[in-house]
Amino acid sequence: MKILQVLSLLLDYPTELLHDSKEDLLALIQSAGLSAANQQALCDFVTARLDGDLMDWQADYDGLFERGRSLSLLLFEHVHGESRDRGQAMVNLQNQYKEAGLDIGQKELPDYLPLYLEFLSTQGDDNARYGLQEVAPVLALLTARLQKRQSNYAALFIALLELSDTDIDLSDIQAQIATEERDDTPKALDKVWEEEMVTFLGNEQQNGACASSVSRPTEQQRKDQYVPLNTELLATDRLAADRLATEAGVLAQQAQVVDKDALAAEIFAHAAANQKAAAQSAAAKGV
Repeated sequence: MKILQVLSLLLDYPTELLHDSKEDLLALIQSAGLSAANQQALCDFVTARLDGDLMDWQADYDGLFERGRSLSLLLFEHVHGESRDRGQAMVNLQNQYKEAGLDIGQKELPDYLPLYLEFLSTQGDDNARYGLQEVAPVLALLTARLQKRQSNYAALFIALLELSDTDIDLSDIQAQIATEERDDTPKALDKVWEEEMVTFLGNEQQNGACASSVSRPTEQQRKDQYVPLNTELLATDRLAADRLATEAGVLAQQAQVVDKDALAAEIFAHAAANQKAAAQSAAAKGV
């Protein structure tokens, strides 16, 4: 299913590369065999996002999927939460990837939805449909929550539900989450942080350490281990850290491009060729 590769790209973090691939993405959506309504909704999503400002898109993406857990794109977050079962489930899924010849990088978590869709797109239509059915309840939950927030990202999940050929009544889920409080507000995020801190301190006390003194230096350390601050060295370290962070960001972007499948490479290569042709045409007119 090539459409799964398209949806994988659209559900991943937005980059400039997508902005140059609008026509190719629209063509793939229109040939996907989806219902007319879902095809139109996906085309509307692509047009709205790619015609808009990239930074606005990225900010919206961060606000939806990377703040709070209710819209997390890590599938097992919604199934196992933070239990130990999640770790074993990820190991099992990673083994499936390896058996299928898909080698994922260390920075990727196996249950990341765009990665899972990329994997399913290589498994044939029947296996892909079965794989979507396995996570259909999670897809339906995310659909309902996105609809509640009036986000056009819901169109992508509705398309996935159609491809799964699963009969799930979204109205039931919508009723269940009607009174659900959002977990991406500053107040909600502070509460999560406080709960995690309480758990952390509780674990320290269970391990026989007093939480208030576990990191407290001894009197000998206070007096004999004092080292004056070197502000020049700190400034140098800060510049070095900034440089390394920049280099790491570039490498991460390069790795992201390299990790994409053949379809993505084909889409981006075609977009680059179009850009080059347009530049040559403009140069010729200038002469």
